[in-house]
This record gives sequence, structure tokens and C-alpha cells, in this order.
Amino acid sequence: MKHIHFIVNPVSGSGNQLINKKFLSKFFDEVDYAITIKNSEYKKHAKTLTKLSIAEGAHIIVACGGDGTINEVASCLVNTTIPLGIIPLGSGNGLASNLKIPKEVAQAIALIKKASVKKIDVGRINEHYFFSNTGIGIDAQVIRHYENSNERKLISYLKSSLKALKTIKYKNEITVEVNGETIRTYPFLVFVSNSNEMGYKISLTPSASLQDGLLDVLIVSKMSKLKSLYFGCLILLKKPHLIKESKFYQSKAIKISQENQGIFESQIDGEFFNIASNVLNISLLEKSLQVIY
Repeated sequence: MKHIHFIVNPVSGSGNQLINKKFLSKFFDEVDYAITIKNSEYKKHAKTLTKLSIAEGAHIIVACGGDGTINEVASCLVNTTIPLGIIPLGSGNGLASNLKIPKEVAQAIALIKKASVKKIDVGRINEHYFFSNTGIGIDAQVIRHYENSNERKLISYLKSSLKALKTIKYKNEITVEVNGETIRTYPFLVFVSNSNEMGYKISLTPSASLQDGLLDVLIVSKMSKLKSLYFGCLILLKKPHLIKESKFYQSKAIKISQENQGIFESQIDGEFFNIASNVLNISLLEKSLQVIY
């Protein structure tokens, strides 16, 4: 008998989730499967629930939610033999889209039952894991505004982007060390990506791969508000490299440091984080997560 645990964020996306015992019984018979459902109730609760499921001997653990929920569940499964299943219920669903996991729940469940497992790379920023991307600068501020909004739709994301552009300030100089090069800059953006999509089909690193053993790094220096709007148009065209302020790298490790601040405002897989440090050490763990897709 296969024991499958579902970690569900009941407020993901529209908040009208159908992942319950009655619904899942249509897909999983009681002879071959033992199904457990756990609902997360607050930020980081999914981590606690996943650790319990590991202790309880789950064979597969399924994250049901958006990229934030997936991050919490997957972070507990790095370098284990337990595969991650995904039912994308969020608004952006960047990682699921990159993996071509369908948004239609029944189709996502069919993949889980098939249980074809592949290994993907995992990023790490200090003590945190990321699976899609992490960044400081404008993307972190967009996420901060987005989390403070009441909607989880593309229009809310676009409104949050405009708010971030209006209020961006270049107060802190940082140093980025990558591939033997040292860059000192007032950053508009430092974006480090393991996958080729942020969500909503938006991409800053369209050539990134979850299995190439490299992180894609985009560094964009201070620019005028007018030029930042132009940059936004280039993002929609998937051509962010076409401005002189941008530099692109592929690397296994990146170090970002600053003086006299003590906190980096960042985003990790679409969730806003204050990281209490003057240094961000970002690295790659090759093929260290097993995923069903």
C-alpha cells in the first residue's frame, strides 16, 4: 500500500480548494492507497506538517498550493528519498508551470498516480532553499506590495509592480562576487534563478534549467524610472538583457554583501523575506530533490 500525504494550503489562489477526503477518494482506492490530508494554517506551518509526514512514513508528499507552499514542503524533502508531488493551486504557479504540471487538478493527480520521478537542482540562499528563484531589489519590493494586497491575480501583480517602481530608492551599495568577478553597484535588481519562470508566464531568465547544474544570475544596476518602465516591457518580451545596465551570468555560487545594514529585503520563491545578515551566500545543490512530473 502506498502512503500519500497531501499538504494543503486552503487559501491558495481563489481559496476554494477541493482537496479533501471525499474528493480524493474518486482517484485513490482504499486497497492500494492510504491518503492523509493536512491543512496548513499559517506561514511555515506546511514545513511542520511535512516533517510530521516524514516521521509518519509517507511514501509521497504532495504540496497543494502556490510556490510558497511548494517551497515549504520541498525544503523538507531536499536530499531525501521521498518524492515531491505538486497540485498547483496558487496564482502564479511558476515552478509547476516550468515542470509542465497541469493546473487541472485531475490531471495533476494522474501524474502523481503515475509516479514518474526525476531529480532537479535546488538553490540555497544562506539557510533557506529556493526552487524557482530568489532576488533582492525591485522583485522583492513587488512581492512585498503583492502580499499586502487583497487579490491574488495578475492585475494585482502588475499594480504591485507599479507601486514598487514609484517608491524604489537606491540607498545601499552592494558587492556581488560571481565567477571571479567583483561588481559594486546600487542595484535595481539582483535576480538568481534555478528555473525559467517566475509565475504568470513571466520570465527574467528564459534559458534557465532545473537540471543544468547552474544558476542564472541577472544583475541590473540603478536606472531612471523611465528606463525602468522600458525594462518592464523587455521582461514581457523575455529580453531583459537588452539594456546596458544589465549583466547576465551562469554560476554555481554567488556572494552578495553590504555594509552597515544588517538586513537584506529579499524574495524567495515569490515570498517576501527579511534576511538578517550583511552577506548572502547563494549556491546550487545539483539534483538534490526528487519531483513527480
